[in-house]
This record gives sequence, C-alpha cells and structure tokens, in this order.
Amino acid sequence: MTKRALLFGLLVAALATAQMGAQQAPPISPADAAPFLGEWTLTLEGPNGPGTFNLMLKVENEKVLGEIANEMVPAQAITNVSIANKSLRLAYTFPWEGNPIDAVVTLTPAEGGKTSAQIDFAGGAYTMNGTAMKKEKGKDE
Repeated sequence: MTKRALLFGLLVAALATAQMGAQQAPPISPADAAPFLGEWTLTLEGPNGPGTFNLMLKVENEKVLGEIANEMVPAQAITNVSIANKSLRLAYTFPWEGNPIDAVVTLTPAEGGKTSAQIDFAGGAYTMNGTAMKKEKGKDE
C-alpha cells in the first residue's frame, strides 16, 4: 500500500511539473510581436454572457509587455508573453475576491485580417471566446 501511495504521489508531482512547464513558453521577441503591438478591444462571450476587454501591447526595454482591463477588473500587467505557431499567448494573474486567478489570453490571426480571441480563466474553469479588433492609431473610440 505504501508503494502505491508513493507511486501515486510521484505521478501527481510529475503531472503538476509537466503542466507548469507547459505554461512557461519562451518569451517573444519584439520583432515577432510587431503585428500584435498596439491597442485592442476584445469582444467575448462566456457562459455568463458577454464581456469586453481593453488590451494594450507594447515593447519596453526590448521586452514585450501588456495590460488588460475591463469594467469588473482594473488594469492588470501582463509580463508573460509568448507565441506558438501564429497565436500570441499572454499569461497573467489577477486578484478576485482575495484569491489569485490565473488567466491566459490567446490572439490568433484568421483569414481576411480578422483575429480570434480567447481568455481561459483558472486553468479552463471559465473560458470566453470571440474576436479581437485592433484600434487604429489616431482614431477615437
């Protein structure tokens, strides 16, 4: 019985380590991020209805950084930015009712210049999907 418990514990630890490793992608270069830099409006739909988020992506000291906000959560800094295939991945943590919640924003360019967007909260416990629209420079909302 003890060997089974030890084996189970090692298996759980290995899975947790693998998940943590999967979340840590290499950082994106400013050149690779160029098509995504600027201000975006994310129009998403989730199980509890629609939501709109403002997303800003910029380069500071040769590092790609972001900030996301909406009417329910004030601006949150995003420092974990990576790219896989053609999708930009932005991981951050924000406080909700005194608890830290992990979130991952994914922007994926699609046909016709459109960009799909997804936010995955708490490791998939709540997901919102929709579109991302890049704001034109010099234009008011």
